[in-house]
Amino acid sequence: MNQHTFDVVVIGGGPGGYPAAVRASQLGFSVACVEKDRLGGVCLNWGCIPSKALLKSAEYMRVFSHAEDYGIKVKDVSPDFPKVIERSRGVADRMSNGVNFLFKKYKVTQVKGWGAIKNATTVEVKDEKGTVTDVITAKYIVIATGARPRQIPGIDVDREVVLTSTEAMLQQKIPSSLVVMGSGAIGVEFAYFYSSFGTKVTIVEMMDRMLPVEDDDVSKELRKIFEREYGVTVLTETKVVSAKKKGKGVEVVVEKKDGTKETLIADIALNSIGVQGNIENIGLENVGIVPERGWIKVDRFCRTSVPNIYAVGDIAGAPWLAHKATAEGIVCAEHMAGHHTDGVRYDNIPGATYCQPQVASIGLTERKAKEAGHEVRVGKFPFTASGKAHGMGQPKGFVKLVFDKKYGELLGAHMIGPDVTEMLAELGLARELGVTGPAIFKHVHAHPTLSEATMEAAAIAWNESVNF
Repeated sequence: MNQHTFDVVVIGGGPGGYPAAVRASQLGFSVACVEKDRLGGVCLNWGCIPSKALLKSAEYMRVFSHAEDYGIKVKDVSPDFPKVIERSRGVADRMSNGVNFLFKKYKVTQVKGWGAIKNATTVEVKDEKGTVTDVITAKYIVIATGARPRQIPGIDVDREVVLTSTEAMLQQKIPSSLVVMGSGAIGVEFAYFYSSFGTKVTIVEMMDRMLPVEDDDVSKELRKIFEREYGVTVLTETKVVSAKKKGKGVEVVVEKKDGTKETLIADIALNSIGVQGNIENIGLENVGIVPERGWIKVDRFCRTSVPNIYAVGDIAGAPWLAHKATAEGIVCAEHMAGHHTDGVRYDNIPGATYCQPQVASIGLTERKAKEAGHEVRVGKFPFTASGKAHGMGQPKGFVKLVFDKKYGELLGAHMIGPDVTEMLAELGLARELGVTGPAIFKHVHAHPTLSEATMEAAAIAWNESVNF
């Protein structure tokens, strides 16, 4: 058994854990990171990164299928599906190797195995057999154990025909039919991906609209495009009663709002109904940390109820986003080093969904702004009025900005359209700095660009748009 002493030990090497480790090392701490698998966590290896590689292949499939619209003749367009999957795995491998390089560069020590807290200053590391291989003593502990797909009673996830997102990105052949259970970002992205390769997709969503966390107008627009252009069947206000293997496929029983039930038969089904924290077997009970509703409660500096123990990323609760995890990892490292930090501003975390058209948002929806007591100005600019969008052949969607009517500051931004996830940072910065609508539309935006839609939406809210 190996004995180690470090200033900081991080349990988990995902998008919250590895930035915490790197930043802590940059600040002068000696750091160890306990990770049982590949560095980068689910996001880098089985989520954000490889899924975006898959979605790019899907986008090209749709573009090539309409190549003549761009004046290009392409014959016999057909996918090499195993190659699509292989490419995504290659992208993930390269990025994971990049984290290994960062650890070497910043002298972060990786300890392989499963980490668990023994007491407030000690972490034990076990191997696959449950044998303790390492004991690490540290002044600070960071919990970054992440989350996994939520298990729902009645949904028999066998990873063969009832899948999680991991198996969904490893299929070697194109299924003829797919039922997607849940229409959050993961469900919507896989629905887009498989429908792009000819799979007949049905989405089942318990709420009254797709992407229920997004602005109402965005949800309506995305549903319209998925149904009319992609042939996806969308069942909202419908809950999954059961999903299980049936013959060589899957049987999904759903119940509609009026109580009637329907049986859906498909090749495979995807369980994308939320996540649950990896709180088990990490020693929380040894230090008196009591999870709340399956998550570890933290303050704005990511401290748990034990002052020298921090928790970052998915394990610390919503929103379950990689960039939120990274922000938390950096904040906790700077806080333990005594640097000034305002903590994580949870009301300004951007959201992004990478189907086509893409969906991007930050801040309050129009509905939430009104519920919060704001009198609002709303500006909505369609990409049908954007020269750049037409040049790209993608004049779909819009930019919608919500402002406080009294003071003019930006309360929320909600976009659906081509590459809108790349337009989001401007609006996040605007909210961070308290920028008003006139400041946005008086700033000269380059022409022709998609970002002009931001300027125009702000101008519309003040009735000053000259292009719509």
